[in-house]
Amino acid sequence: MVCAIESLGCSYSDVRERTLSICSPLEIEDYLIQPMDDASPPKWHLAHVTWFFETFLLKSHVPDYQIYHPGYEVLFNSYYNGVGELYPRQKRGLLSRPTVAEVMAYRQHVDREMLRFMDHELSEDIVFKIRLGLQHEQQHQELLVTDIKYNLGNNPLHPVLISSRGRESGSDLKPHTDLDFVSFEGGIREIGAEAGRSFPFAFDNESPRHQVLVRDFEIADRLVTNGDYLQFMADDGYVRSELWLSDAWALLGDTKINCPLYWRWIDNAWFEYTLTGLLPLRLDEPVCHVSGYEADAFARWKNARLPTEQEWEVMAENVPVEGNFLETENYHPRPSQNDRQINQVFGDAWEWTSSSYGPYPGFQKFAGTLGEYNGKFMVNQLVLRGGSCASPQDQIRPSYRNFFYPKDRWQFSGIRIARDC
Repeated sequence: MVCAIESLGCSYSDVRERTLSICSPLEIEDYLIQPMDDASPPKWHLAHVTWFFETFLLKSHVPDYQIYHPGYEVLFNSYYNGVGELYPRQKRGLLSRPTVAEVMAYRQHVDREMLRFMDHELSEDIVFKIRLGLQHEQQHQELLVTDIKYNLGNNPLHPVLISSRGRESGSDLKPHTDLDFVSFEGGIREIGAEAGRSFPFAFDNESPRHQVLVRDFEIADRLVTNGDYLQFMADDGYVRSELWLSDAWALLGDTKINCPLYWRWIDNAWFEYTLTGLLPLRLDEPVCHVSGYEADAFARWKNARLPTEQEWEVMAENVPVEGNFLETENYHPRPSQNDRQINQVFGDAWEWTSSSYGPYPGFQKFAGTLGEYNGKFMVNQLVLRGGSCASPQDQIRPSYRNFFYPKDRWQFSGIRIARDC
């Protein structure tokens, strides 16, 4: 669908259609699977993002609106305690009903009501909530890809979901050359979002824009590759306790992790599961699906460190938001093109930082129940920056803050290292 950028109704339809497009290769059996407690079945994602629009817009702002199904208010509430009761997250995959067809009918109903609602004059508050709902659904588009991959990637049949796109057999990048570093001058810098100045929306956790003191630093000109990471593994990286944080070392002992999430050692060669199937590991592609602990250990092995999120944003502030995103429908990181001083800043793989996820000075959460969106998760997690091959491009911006626990690996997370000057 082609439309003017100012058309909120058209943006709504585009986002909603993109979600369905992601699910189009699925078989009906795939919609129900919940591969782990932290993931959700595709059917639940489709219903939850619909619940968001019904709960925070139609129910709140349309006179005499009748809830589509009272039970859905509980089943598809994620973590909004202010809205009401929650169905246990770890049990989402145990529900055969509502059926996929019923969830699709729910989406169609809410879409009709939303488009009718948006055909009227809207207040700034309502426009904000619609934009928040669209950004929310775009986040779930990425979660759909990651959760589907975790399901299929742990299936011994190594199912193929999509056809191979753009995975050439060669590359100009030499995988075993050292990373180059680019220097940045420190000082008092500004980071964070100033909504409306360069983009129409920002989450509350991106604001306010504020000053930070950054020391002189150097940061790698590209993401760490599979070839780089294999060198770490060959040097006993997973069994050298001096490289690992205490919690990470304990986790290694419990889980016996010894390689990135989707790597497989078969017939004396490394393979990697992708949504195009099980393929030989390419040394020039960015290493992906590594935890914050693994990223930190690799950085220590390179006598470097992970960048802070302040350093990352300083690096990214003048870089165009271009790269390998969800829209390519590739769903896999690509080799660096080495055509800029700094490469792969956006797209390909989320970049772990060493920064704890917390509030900026002067942080104000969204008003009302929507204040539960980000603020209550500001503990025990690390910030990731830059987006991935599963992130919608028009959602990513230099100030965007993703966050996960340092043990998490099922997201498209990679590594860029930094060091002091």
